[in-house]
Amino acid sequence: MRGRAKRFAKVGGEMISLAAVEALAAELWPNDPAAVVAVPDPRKGERLILVTQRRDATRSDFQAFAKARHASDLMIPAEVWVEDKLPMLGSGKVDMLSIAKLVQERLAAKPEPMARATG
Repeated sequence: MRGRAKRFAKVGGEMISLAAVEALAAELWPNDPAAVVAVPDPRKGERLILVTQRRDATRSDFQAFAKARHASDLMIPAEVWVEDKLPMLGSGKVDMLSIAKLVQERLAAKPEPMARATG
């Protein structure tokens, strides 16, 4: 399976299709490419990060849209990142491996947050 992107995430014990989350983003922001990456999360197993070119994209906009479409709360990304330009393949599709690498590098550069109280 090396070289092929994993297109599912296990969030809170549920399998979430990354393509389904990307389809919601494409419906909400049809003129802006987006990609979803699953990263390890100590509490939920994995969490989703949505990367888009949409300048005014916010997690709350995505959340409201997903809820209106009756999508599972687990499909709502933990974070929404805005990039000037997403890496694209020659086919015109988003380069998922480059996006995953970008997310991993950015997370590795960020210091780990101290344990936060949840409430």
